[in-house]
Amino acid sequence: MQQRARVQVKVWGEYACFTRPEFKVERISYPLITPSAARGVLEAIFWKPEFRYEIRKIGVLQLGKQYAILRNELMNKQSRTPILIEKDRAQRTSLILKDVAYLITADIVLKPRAVDPVFKYRDQFNRRVERGQYHHTPYLGTREFAAYFSPVDADDVTQSVNIDVGTMLFDFAFIEDDSRKEVEFLRHDEKETRVASGFTQPLFFEACVEDGWLNVPQEKYMELYRLEGEDAL
Repeated sequence: MQQRARVQVKVWGEYACFTRPEFKVERISYPLITPSAARGVLEAIFWKPEFRYEIRKIGVLQLGKQYAILRNELMNKQSRTPILIEKDRAQRTSLILKDVAYLITADIVLKPRAVDPVFKYRDQFNRRVERGQYHHTPYLGTREFAAYFSPVDADDVTQSVNIDVGTMLFDFAFIEDDSRKEVEFLRHDEKETRVASGFTQPLFFEACVEDGWLNVPQEKYMELYRLEGEDAL
């Protein structure tokens, strides 16, 4: 049975912020969407525990302009304890992107628990894109910046841009480890879905946009699966 199938979607938005992790206080965006943010958009449209998305390449339809904003943010994470906003509010500057559009090309890759052919999931994805359906509102980097999506048209041509982005966030590996119970996450094993404990590890790659396309190295997914263990794929 074939294990992967290609999908493509056009996404765009008025604002976007793909935060560089090296800046701790002020938010500064990468010049274009990261593979992890692209995966998040696809999972918002359609997701099942039977498969994973592997981003293959990202096309720049509209690079957008840098745009500085000042906004109120919470200093601490929300929890069960009520927050008194006057004590936990801080004003921070963000350097975001305005008016962006991308083409996301990805593979749907079956996991061992899948029993249906991969083309079933590909067709379901394409139908949801055509109808504008989604599980939750897709967003571009942060939830307040909603993303819109549609099938790719013949008129969608990438910009002829070349950018040496440098080191870019690829994705996060969710690693199960009983000695480091920093986060809880769902692990979709071959037979069941369970709550696991462990930590997250960011993975990076050297990103370069050539003639409007950012190619994502497939070997990074092999590294991610190796870190997450046999159940990752």
